[in-house]
Amino acid sequence: MSTQTILAPLFAMAAITFVLMIGMVLTRRRAVMDKKVDPKDLLVRGANPWPPQAAQFSDAYSNSLELPLLFYVAVIVAFVTKQADIIFVVLAWIFVVCRAVQAYVHTTSNTRKYRSNAFRAGSLTLIVMWVYLAIRFILA
Repeated sequence: MSTQTILAPLFAMAAITFVLMIGMVLTRRRAVMDKKVDPKDLLVRGANPWPPQAAQFSDAYSNSLELPLLFYVAVIVAFVTKQADIIFVVLAWIFVVCRAVQAYVHTTSNTRKYRSNAFRAGSLTLIVMWVYLAIRFILA
């Protein structure tokens, strides 16, 4: 399996993270420029003075740095150990699609039911990826 095929989902997930980061920066900037938030309120870490859209992008961006960490590690381990096959790559793409759906819902309607379903599907996919990788590694 080619390097590009194995690593493409990793780059796609990174792109989602960068899009969320840019969205967070733009919505926060707009909130400050429109005087919807007082810059003095931003000095205390943990305070959340942001209006809903900026908070949604911020939360989605934070989420993109949590569970996907295990995804990045799995892809790199599969690549380095040469255990990535078509099943692993398909699972990786399913995870990326689930995360994209979750991020989209999070930054638009923020409907909890849909966001939770996307999160659960992605989490289950990631667990299956790790179990599959472990089995391939043990049997190799």
